Amino acid sequence: MSIRNLLPLTTSGGAAPGISNRQHITCLYKCGDQCSQPVPNTTDNPYFGDIAAGISRRGVLKAAGVMTLAAGATQMLPSTAAAQISGPLGSLGGAAGSLGATVDTTFTPVAPNTDDAVRVPAGYRSDVVIRWGDPVLPGAPEFDFENQTAAAQAMQYGYNCDLAVMFPMDDRDDRFLFIVNHEYTTEPSMFRGYDEAAPTREQVEIAWAAHGLTVVELAARPTDGGLSPVMGSYNRRITATTPFELRGPAVGALTRTAADSTGSRVLGTLNNCAGGHTPWGTVLSGEENFNQYFGTAGSVTDAARLEELRRYGIAAEPSGRLWENFDSRFDLAAEPNEVHRFGYVVEVDPWDSTSTPVKHSAMGRFKHEGANIHVTADGTVVAYSGDDERFDYLYKFVSSRKINPGKTAEARRENMRILDEGTLYVATFTGNSPEAEIDGSGTLPTDGAFDGTGTWLPLMTVAADGKAVSHVPGMTPEQVAVFTRVAGDKVGATKMDRPEDVEPSPTTGKVYMALTNNSQRGTAGKAAADEANPRHNNKHGQVLELTDDHAGTGFGWNLLLVCGDPAAADTYFGGFDKTKVSPISCPDNLAFEPAGGLWVSTDGNALGFNDGLYSVATSGANRGETKLFLTVPIGAETCGPLVTDHRVIVNVQHPGDKDGATIEAPASHWPDGGTSQPRPSTVVAWREGYLGAMGSLAGGSLGS
Repeated sequence: MSIRNLLPLTTSGGAAPGISNRQHITCLYKCGDQCSQPVPNTTDNPYFGDIAAGISRRGVLKAAGVMTLAAGATQMLPSTAAAQISGPLGSLGGAAGSLGATVDTTFTPVAPNTDDAVRVPAGYRSDVVIRWGDPVLPGAPEFDFENQTAAAQAMQYGYNCDLAVMFPMDDRDDRFLFIVNHEYTTEPSMFRGYDEAAPTREQVEIAWAAHGLTVVELAARPTDGGLSPVMGSYNRRITATTPFELRGPAVGALTRTAADSTGSRVLGTLNNCAGGHTPWGTVLSGEENFNQYFGTAGSVTDAARLEELRRYGIAAEPSGRLWENFDSRFDLAAEPNEVHRFGYVVEVDPWDSTSTPVKHSAMGRFKHEGANIHVTADGTVVAYSGDDERFDYLYKFVSSRKINPGKTAEARRENMRILDEGTLYVATFTGNSPEAEIDGSGTLPTDGAFDGTGTWLPLMTVAADGKAVSHVPGMTPEQVAVFTRVAGDKVGATKMDRPEDVEPSPTTGKVYMALTNNSQRGTAGKAAADEANPRHNNKHGQVLELTDDHAGTGFGWNLLLVCGDPAAADTYFGGFDKTKVSPISCPDNLAFEPAGGLWVSTDGNALGFNDGLYSVATSGANRGETKLFLTVPIGAETCGPLVTDHRVIVNVQHPGDKDGATIEAPASHWPDGGTSQPRPSTVVAWREGYLGAMGSLAGGSLGS
């Protein structure tokens, strides 16, 4: 199936097809237009063998208190994590399917389109669950676009929803606890007459309140597969001003500020992108493009300080939102350490609305797309995370603590220490094909696969008493925790094409990573193609599969998908017939259904049609079969996603983002239609006829 037979490669404006469909306004407010800035990673990483003498792997494993498992030890913790938590929704899945189960992809795929609507296959329905500005807390007013206030926004659903996690409540089939990240704000789409050179305090405070997370109860509708918000006792808003506890080796001289002499009390969380959930019932959230919120009208002149900022894409100049004009903690000259308090994995206990969320510095500081958990057969907890930047790295954290199987609040508090103790690693990848066969064209090597082996290089270990040891020559544990990217540079980690979501399979234990794109791969002065990143000017990205020795230091890998137009020579779909797949570009978030089927959502589709959600078979005769299940409206990104036995949930982020669109002339009127303004929203899809007893998606409901 060629995309050219489905949709002309043209757009109605904005970005040119074949480069990226992400609009400039999205780039400006989502990541500070980072892709137009110089690449932060300018290192010429040495080969691992050149520095191996400086690292004692035996000492690391002893200090971490972990045991290297045999390659076949990929089962989940059997009873204490009976929900088979490994992907983004294990707790809703019930019993897992058979190992290696494939997705039933007999549904008729959605055609690529540029519609201002959510599209699902024939036989399915979709509906909006909750919108930006809908009330979440008691006393919250109804949303009023023309008269929004900071006080109202702090009680309402935030902006630009991303991660979606859902837990069942009290063993009920009809009530759920839903947790969502609100990644960032797009001020020109939120405020009529917005002046980016002179925002008002009220606008800035509304933006602070629109960031963070929402916890909200949802009720299943008795007449169909829809979900509706409930004003429940667990409901909560976490914003850019909510108190957090920073834990781990970062806490110290590099995190102390004028307002916090301990270095451990942080206000707020920013740019929360993807994430995951834990076997102990909490939510993990990744602080991603935090760099863009910090700036200064003052002066930063120290060369070492400027280099530290540059490596994280932070410019010592006024920021795009000018928050530093309203709170000095965002001013790099006034508070040089505040920026060191962002860029971590955040953990939230959604079952206690009074609890203080935690930032785990033992897992490193970088642009965390998210974090997802695998539990080995002996109960070792392993968390995977990608650093979403061109030429940055893949990481994992192996904990030395085991899970307390209790379900009390005390057990959760104890388990929230699991990600504070253990060893942080960064990955190197080696291909197994002759170097001459990896020429940047994307041509498949003669062995028929892009594949090879890899090594996890230790960066630091944190012991039970909180004392940490650095495994990076010349860096202290505190420096490794705060300047983790630099630590990865020093040990020679492999530069990847924007490592985004990383998800372990709940059935096979294999780990999947979305690499979204990298148009600078192979350009002058930049890293050339390698077997894990096989294309120069990589517009469309790839999905990588790891067979990891989870608690150990070795892994095998292969590329499951090399994305793009199936008719193009430089695409690959796991060996599946490319005439029978849907076109896919710029994979971003990944999810697993309970029986093990992989789902991939896209961001910035460079083929010229709307972003969407795809089912992808990972094993069996149809390995690599890729089918488009859902598309989002004009200008939107497909986030979340979350796939249960009964429903598919996605977050529709930044609908209507089109360069040149204005509040007076919006590019989208989704979801409310008419002349309304576009609103980021959560959507649920289900098979028609669902009345509370719909079968498993993996067991046939997608096609039955």
